[in-house]
Amino acid sequence: MTLGRDAEIDVVAGEPKAGGRPRADYRTDLITVLLGTWFSVGLFLDAWAHSNVPELESFFTPWHAVFYSGFAATGAWILWVLWRNYQQGLRGLDAVPVGYGPAVLALPVFAAAGVGDYLWHTFIGIEQGIDILFSPTHLVLIATMVLILTTPLRTLWSDRSVVAPTFRRFLPAGLALAFATSLVLLFASFADASGYTGAQVIRAFTFDKAEGGSGRASDLAASIVVTNIIMIMPLLLAARRFRLPFGTATTLAVVVMGLSTATAAYTNMSTAIGFIVSGVVIDVLLVKLNPAEDRLKEYRIFAMAASFVTWAVYFASAIIDQGTTPSVTEMWTGAPIMAALHGLLMAVLLVPTARR
Repeated sequence: MTLGRDAEIDVVAGEPKAGGRPRADYRTDLITVLLGTWFSVGLFLDAWAHSNVPELESFFTPWHAVFYSGFAATGAWILWVLWRNYQQGLRGLDAVPVGYGPAVLALPVFAAAGVGDYLWHTFIGIEQGIDILFSPTHLVLIATMVLILTTPLRTLWSDRSVVAPTFRRFLPAGLALAFATSLVLLFASFADASGYTGAQVIRAFTFDKAEGGSGRASDLAASIVVTNIIMIMPLLLAARRFRLPFGTATTLAVVVMGLSTATAAYTNMSTAIGFIVSGVVIDVLLVKLNPAEDRLKEYRIFAMAASFVTWAVYFASAIIDQGTTPSVTEMWTGAPIMAALHGLLMAVLLVPTARR
């Protein structure tokens, strides 16, 4: 065992820790999440193809090749980690690093779902719209994929000696958290406000109230609620366990919007910039407020402030991009406040009382 730069004990995968099972070291987790990046990019390429390539009629596509080769590489790496531990004399569950168990179970389920997806496409057809998000085989694929991708987060979470990691130490877990968030948001893309362009945002909240409003306004309002919850929950969850380092929220925004803009064919760049700017501001809030289970007031203030900032900047970026404001002032000024209240609700649900 070695004492790392971050004053934490790093146990090399395969070397038993105090409880008998090994804990993956930083390098192992970093490789796991980098291979998961390949895996995730493949899924987003495939999602883009389903939505933008009308002539898509085959399971065997370049996008599926990137996706499934990413899975194969990630799975092979995890199995290699287990084999390395086996060679060092560990047997059964003792060969599985702490936090890697769910991924080991998810690998064969994902493979079976991949075969099922091939059969589904062969006999039922290729999805081209919202139905792609409700395909049973796709739902199994995404659920098992999240289990695999969040492995580095579970590794760090289980190490009780790590409370206030540096950004470098938190990076594998932070990337795992960001990719998992992006996948959840992808499968909620029917209510994803991050995919709106600046022009769409302005048009959605510009309507004649005397005529009963606009369906576009309802769609955007609902999307803000869903997107806000999906974006704030990972930060609130992680803040319960760690003193999050500066850069956590920005990393989350960069990964989520990097994949979102690619799926949207880069039409929502002003929105992406707004999310990344709000990520930097949220990082400042993390440092200043230091939210935690035992700092209940700061935890709830952070939830409200982070949500408010995200959507205030969201509308500001659309206004700057289009050079005009939506005509219905109540909608675009009230939406950030509504998001802040939802953020507070999530904080109360996650931490009802201060931890003593």
